[in-house]
Amino acid sequence: MLPLSQAKTRILIVDDSSFMRMAIRGILSKDPSLEIVGVAADGMEGVEKAIALKPDLVTMDVEMPRLDGISALRQIMAKAPTKVLMVSTLTNEGAKSTFEALDAGAIDYIPKNVTDSAEAQSAFRDELLRKVKDAQKSHLSRSQTVSPASFSTVPRPVAAAPARLTTNFSGKKINYVGIGASTGGPVALQEVLSRIPANFPYGIMVGIHMPKAFTGPYADRLNAKCSLAIREAVDGDVLKPGLALIAPGGMHTTLVRQAGQVIVKVLPVSNYPQYVYIPSVDLMLSSMAEATGGSMLGVILTGMGNDGFKGMQQIKQRGGITIAQDEATSTIYGMPKACVDGGVADEVLALGQIGFEISKFMG
Repeated sequence: MLPLSQAKTRILIVDDSSFMRMAIRGILSKDPSLEIVGVAADGMEGVEKAIALKPDLVTMDVEMPRLDGISALRQIMAKAPTKVLMVSTLTNEGAKSTFEALDAGAIDYIPKNVTDSAEAQSAFRDELLRKVKDAQKSHLSRSQTVSPASFSTVPRPVAAAPARLTTNFSGKKINYVGIGASTGGPVALQEVLSRIPANFPYGIMVGIHMPKAFTGPYADRLNAKCSLAIREAVDGDVLKPGLALIAPGGMHTTLVRQAGQVIVKVLPVSNYPQYVYIPSVDLMLSSMAEATGGSMLGVILTGMGNDGFKGMQQIKQRGGITIAQDEATSTIYGMPKACVDGGVADEVLALGQIGFEISKFMG
């Protein structure tokens, strides 16, 4: 028997496409730390096998006969809670379904983009392996094992935990807020923004790792569920009070000061090859710190890796204020941990506290 640290991650593949089942199996089987314990051709079979096989992770297609992926996900979370990675189409409808799945407890998603193109196949392989590795390190929180209502009109209460650090911000002023997130971020960000009132007097810029086809529908969904006005940013946008802009996927977003205003600049990925994550939270926050002269609050939510650390460092160096999500409420405590360990987090707060803390800056 392998030691626990060396135990393989047991995976169930659920997809109605035999091609996708073979493709996913072929990619994951090559990794010695992963074991395919079963495959299913529809949601109903997927639920049955999830209960019987008790896998560590399920890859779940969204659109399937007999029982669709979201319905299957809900049944799995109710009967045999486990980590579920959704496989979604790169379409507007695929994006909407993905957010419903995340709301129902999926840990993450991967865009289905397998074509005859060798480049597309390579990108899908790399992304699938990365997402599975991320899922291995993620936490299946209690909120994911029930039917959460985090995207409902009335925000789902999140148990508050004491802040790890307590900083007196009285007397410190901000004019803008920058927020970064990745894995677990779609649900976490909605929780934060839903706590901020419509008359919030400062502009908000958000960077979250998402593909191009997803950020627009995600912003629309948030706008329908939060008091704040929320939309996808476009080049030339001005950060304004009561407005939260979502950095568009598939490109990088920077902020610049022009004529006394902070302006959004959307730039191609090729301009910044040094940044692995797209959109880059580091690039967004660093440029925002410069454009605002440090008169801002930086927030880092759940996510893998350390994107955002350098941006938060820039905010601190310019006299700004910083908040990181705590480990207990993070799906993956990577991005916030980098900020905490690096000494650039003024406060470490539970997810349910962050929106309220931001609102306190209204004065």
